[in-house]
Amino acid sequence: MTGELGQLALCLALALSVVQAFSGLFGATRGDVRVMAMGRGAALGSFVFIALAFFTLMFAYVTSDFSVMAVAENSHTAKPLIYKITGVWGNHEGSMVLWMLILGIYSAAIAMSQPEGSDANARLGSRALGVQALIAIAFLVFILLTSDPFLRLYPQPFEGNGLNPLLQDPGLAFHPPLLYLGYVGLSASFSFAAAALLDSRNDAAWVRRARPFAIAAWTALTLGIAGGSWWAYYTLGWGGFWFWDPVENASLMPWLIATALIHSMMASERTGAFKSWTLLLAIAGFSFSLIGTFLVRSGVLNSVHAFANDPRRGLFILMILFVAITSPLVLFAWRAPKLPPGAAFDIVSRETGILLNNLLLTAAAATILIGTLYPLVLDAAEGIKISVGPPYFTATVIPMMALLAVAMPFGPIFLWRRSHFKPAVWSLRFAIAAGVVALCVALAVARPMSLLGMCAVGLGIWLIAGSATDIARRAGDWRRVRLLPATAFTSALAHAGLGVVALGVAGTSVWKSEAIQVVAPHQTMQIGGYTLRLENTERAQGPNYLADRAEFTVFSGGQKIAVLHPEKRSYPVEQTATSESSIRTTGVSDLYVVLGDPQQGGGWVVRAYYNPMAPFIWLGGVIMALAGFTALGARLGAALRSRRQSPNLVSEPAE
Repeated sequence: MTGELGQLALCLALALSVVQAFSGLFGATRGDVRVMAMGRGAALGSFVFIALAFFTLMFAYVTSDFSVMAVAENSHTAKPLIYKITGVWGNHEGSMVLWMLILGIYSAAIAMSQPEGSDANARLGSRALGVQALIAIAFLVFILLTSDPFLRLYPQPFEGNGLNPLLQDPGLAFHPPLLYLGYVGLSASFSFAAAALLDSRNDAAWVRRARPFAIAAWTALTLGIAGGSWWAYYTLGWGGFWFWDPVENASLMPWLIATALIHSMMASERTGAFKSWTLLLAIAGFSFSLIGTFLVRSGVLNSVHAFANDPRRGLFILMILFVAITSPLVLFAWRAPKLPPGAAFDIVSRETGILLNNLLLTAAAATILIGTLYPLVLDAAEGIKISVGPPYFTATVIPMMALLAVAMPFGPIFLWRRSHFKPAVWSLRFAIAAGVVALCVALAVARPMSLLGMCAVGLGIWLIAGSATDIARRAGDWRRVRLLPATAFTSALAHAGLGVVALGVAGTSVWKSEAIQVVAPHQTMQIGGYTLRLENTERAQGPNYLADRAEFTVFSGGQKIAVLHPEKRSYPVEQTATSESSIRTTGVSDLYVVLGDPQQGGGWVVRAYYNPMAPFIWLGGVIMALAGFTALGARLGAALRSRRQSPNLVSEPAE
C-alpha cells in the first residue's frame, strides 16, 4: 500500500492547497477572519500530507520496494542505507516531492507567523498564503500528471537498477536540500510581493514580513552553492571548483538576485527607498529559481547535474514559468501608477551604494542568463551548436564582480540618505593600504605573474580589511567589539566572506600546478614542491563496488608528511567506473591526487594538482552563510522579545 498511500497524500495536499488558495485570497478580500483562519489551517494540513508523501516514498526506498517504479529505477538492495535515503531526491520524481515538502515548510512558517484578526497585516499574510497555494497547486498537478513518484511496476523486478555512482556520496545528503531551501524559499518573498501588489500597497510592512524568508533563502543558497562546489571538487576529479556549467549557473543566478533583494529590502525597510524596485527583485528572484528548475528538468541541457530528458515535463514547467513570471509583472504594470514613489536620497549615501550593488548584481545575472540560454536558442532556431564557456563569463561577469568588490566596503561606512565622501575614504585608509600592500606582495612573490590574480588578492584583502574597519567603527574601540549587537556583524561577515572566496579563487585559478604521469610502484612524481611515491595498489571491496586503491607517500623537504589513497572504483550494478580523489589539505593549500587507468608494465596514470588557497573558497562560503544565520538570529530574538512585551507589537532590529 506504499504507493497508494503516497498518491492519496499528494491528492489530499492538492485539495487542501485549493482550499488554502481560495481562503487566503477570498478571505483577505472580504476581511473575513474565519475564512482567513481556514486558509492558515489548510496550509498546515497541506504540509502534513506532503510530509506524509515524502516519508512514504523514503520508506519505499529504505525497504527496497521495487514495485514502485522510481525505487526500481534508482535503488538497489546492495546500496548502503545512507544512499537509499538520500537517493529519494537523487532522481527527478523524488526531488520534486522534496521541492514540494520545502514549499510546504515555508507555507507553514508563513501561516504560523500570521497575526490573527482582519487588519492590513493579517490580510497581507493571507494573500501571501493564497499565492503560495497557487504555486503548490501548479507543482502538485505537475507531479501527479507527469512525475508521479508512486507509479507501480508490474511485474515487480527482483532487483533495482541502482543509483548513479556520482550521486552515491554524502554530498547528496546536503547539496540538493540546501539548494531547494534557497530556490523554494524565494517563493515566500515572491508571494508577499504579489500580495502587496494585490493590496495596492508598497509600504515597509510587506518587506518586514518577507525579509526573514529572503535572508533564509539566501543563506541556504550560499551554503548549497558552496557545498555543491566542494562536492564537485573532490568527486569529479577535475581539480577545480567551478566550471560555468549551465546547471551551476542556474543556482548562481537566483543567488545574485537574492543578494540584490536583501540589500534593497534593507533600504526599503529603513528609509523607504527602492520600493518598486524591491517588488521587482522579489518577483525576479523566484522567477530565476523557476528558470533553473526548467533548465534542469526540461531535457534542454546535457549536464552531469541535469535530471531528465522529457520534453513533456519541460513544456509543463515552461507553462508554469510563463504564468508565474507574466502574472505578477502584469499586475505590477497595472498597479505601478498608483504606488507611492520611494524616498529620495543624496548621491553620496548608503542608498547609492545599494543602488550600485543592485545594478551590478542584476547585470551579472542577466549576463549569465544570456550566456546560458544563447546556445540553446541558437540550436533551436538554426541548428547551430556552440558552447559558451569560461572565457565569456570571465570577460563579462568577473569585471562586474571586481567593481562591486571595490565599492562594497564603502556601503556600511556611508550614512543613510546623506553622507560625506572624504570622511568615508579617510576611515577606510588602513583597508586601502592593506589592499595595496597585498597587491604588491603578490606582484613580488607570486609566479607566474598574473594581473587577474594580483587584483583578486588585492580586492580580497581590501574586503576583509574593510569589514574589520566597519566593526572597529561601530565599536569605537576594539575592546568594546564584544558589546556590539549581532546585527553589527552581518554585513562585515558577508563582505569578509566574499573577500576570503576571492583569495581562494585567485590561488586555485591562477597559481595552481598540474602534473599527469604514468607511475609504477616505487616510482615518484613531483608537484608543487611535493614528491609523491607510489608504494603499491591493492584490490578493495566496498559495500557495493570494487576498487583499485593506491597508496602514495607524500614527501616535502625529504620528510614524510602524509599518505594518500586515491581509488579507481567499479560499480557492478550500474556498470560504471569512477575515480575517487584523495586530498591532503593544510588549510591554506590542497594536494589533490587522482588515480587514472592502468597501463602495461604495472604503471598507472596519475593526475596530481597543487591548489594554493583552495580551502579559502569554502571557508568564505561558510563565513558568508554565518552572516545570514546572524541576521536571522537577531530578528528572531527581537521578535521573541517584542512578543513577551506586547503580543501586538513587532519591532525589528536596527541594521
